[in-house]
Formats: sequence, structure tokens, C-alpha cells
Amino acid sequence: MNQAYMEMALKLAESVAGQTSPNPPVGAVLVKDGRIIGMGAHLRAGERHAERVALDMAGAQAEGADLYVTLEPCSHTGKTSPCADAVIEAGVKRVYVAISDPNPLVSGQGFERLRASGIDVTEDFCIDQGRKLYQPFFHFIRNKTPHVTMKTAMTIDGKIATATGDSKWVTSEQARLDVHLLRHTQDAILVGVQTLLHDNPLLTTRLPQGGKHPIRVILDTWLRTPVDSYVIQQDEAPTWIFCGNEADSAKELLLKKPHVQIIRMPNATLFVEDILVELGSRGVMTLLVEGGAAVNASFVKARAIQRVICYMAPKLLGGSGSLTPVSGLDPVFMDEAFPLVFESVEMIGPDIKIIAIPKASE
Repeated sequence: MNQAYMEMALKLAESVAGQTSPNPPVGAVLVKDGRIIGMGAHLRAGERHAERVALDMAGAQAEGADLYVTLEPCSHTGKTSPCADAVIEAGVKRVYVAISDPNPLVSGQGFERLRASGIDVTEDFCIDQGRKLYQPFFHFIRNKTPHVTMKTAMTIDGKIATATGDSKWVTSEQARLDVHLLRHTQDAILVGVQTLLHDNPLLTTRLPQGGKHPIRVILDTWLRTPVDSYVIQQDEAPTWIFCGNEADSAKELLLKKPHVQIIRMPNATLFVEDILVELGSRGVMTLLVEGGAAVNASFVKARAIQRVICYMAPKLLGGSGSLTPVSGLDPVFMDEAFPLVFESVEMIGPDIKIIAIPKASE
């Protein structure tokens, strides 16, 4: 066994994160006699899976080869036929898999089919890297709701803007580029209507070499979104506006465009839990929350966050009226805090990037 081949497959999968939803990103590498004869990644839902891309590259050489694949090969027919069958038909001798697929349509059946045909299968090969890669997919499969990342940018004393709302720029150009890389990996990006009214953002991915634009999700209970805002006038990405059931129907007609959907929820008030269920039903696997303090507070209150990414600038702003990342009701006791665990800390230009995830229940 060679861990380097699996690490290569994992990198292939990581390179397409955000492109394959609602399918998971998968990478595969075929090796024979110490030589790579095929490799590939699943690029988009409905297109060839990673195993088939690698097998097609290898051709007849695949017979007797070893396959390194990041996720258990599928055993059911969806938009494509089962990958397990393709691996068997190609005559692959051994299969190494980083992690099993929790999807009930697969969940061990791929392994059973491979073993029944005489293929030697090694499970949980580089499983720690596999767990990290597939955390969003596993959350989506088990909960039917998106994996939520809350992103904030603040000064070292915890301020995201001055009392007047000025926030250009809290962090460096390098940190802002990193945020666009993050957007590239997400299915959707969410803000509240106040962000539209104050900043009129594009909510697109702006990378030097281009990038995937996430779906723009706006929480706007009363449909106050300006008709001339960028998310309405520019159609680079779909715009989904969630409103309450008492929002103005006349304004809804004004906002409708081919790339704009108005999603009227059943209650007068918008609830985070309902929004996430609706997004999940529409195939949104990953959601980036870039809201202001009120929107962030609603996700914290609902405990609906699976990851926090905080960019911290080496600045002290001060001011009792300066804005903070999360508002809401003032807690009385420290044990009311949403407990997190730091996953990583790194320098991005002059700033610090912190990734934290919810602390597991004791």
C-alpha cells in the first residue's frame, strides 16, 4: 500500500469541492506495477464518477491494477450506472477506500459487491483525511440540510465595523482573496437584507483565474431588497430571496427576473431552521453565511453552524458603538456561549485565519 496515491486522490477530490453538489467530491487513482495508469475526479453531478474517469484513462491496463478512491464506490443506478460494476468489469485487483459512504443507497453495498467478485478491499485508508473532506456531505446526507460555515472578519478587539457601519477594509487583500477561494467551494452564500441595503454587494466569486459563483441567498422578510441592487440587476449567479408570507406581492413582481426566485415561507417571520430545510430540499449541500451581526445571531441562537472561519486583523478599533460579529440578546451567564474547538490557525498575509468547529457534547 502506498499512502501517497491516496493522498493524490484526496487532492483531486479537494480540487472539485463545491462543483459536484448534491453529489460528493471524489478522486480516484489507478496504479499498476508502481506506475499511475489513470486518475480522475467527479467534476459535476450527472457526469462520470471519478472511478470511471480513471478507468477510461487506463483502458485495458486496468486489469490487475490497484484503485485508490476517496469514497466507497456506488452500487446503485442514478444518473450514471454503478461504479462498483465498472471496477469489477475492468478487472481491478485491489481497491483502497478512504471512507465508506453513509448514503443509504450505498452504505457498505459497494464494498460487498466488490468483495463478492473477488476484489481485495481495504477500508478506512487515510480515514482522518476522508472524514475532514466529507464532513459537509455526511452532514447533508444525515440531516437533509446544508453544512453551514459562518465567516467573519474583525479587528483584534472583535469589531467588524465602526459605529457608522464603515468596514472597508477590516482585513487585508490576501484575506479577501482567501474569502473568494472559500466562496468558490460553497453552493450558496447567505446575507440579510440589511447587508444589501448598506453595502449592495455582488456576492460573487472574484478570483484572478475565475471561479464558481454560489447561489445568492437573501433573507428579506418584507421584501425590502432594492430593485436596482446588484443581486437583482446582475445575473452572474442565481438569487433566491426568502420572504415572509405577509410580504408585498406587488414588490415580488418587481423583483422577479429569470435568475431571481422569490421563496415565500409559510410564516410571517423567517426562521433559520425552516430556511435550512428548504435549501436542503433544493440540493444545497454547503452554505456560507456572510451576514451581519443580526443574521449571525440567528444562526448562533439556532445552533445551526458546523464551522466558523474568522479572519482577524492586527488592528484595535475600540468604541462602545462599533459593531461586533454577533448581536442578539445579551447572555447572562458564560455557560450560555456556543462552545467551539479550534481546528486550525494560520497566517494569511498580515491577518490570522482561525477555523473552529462546534465542541462535541460531553
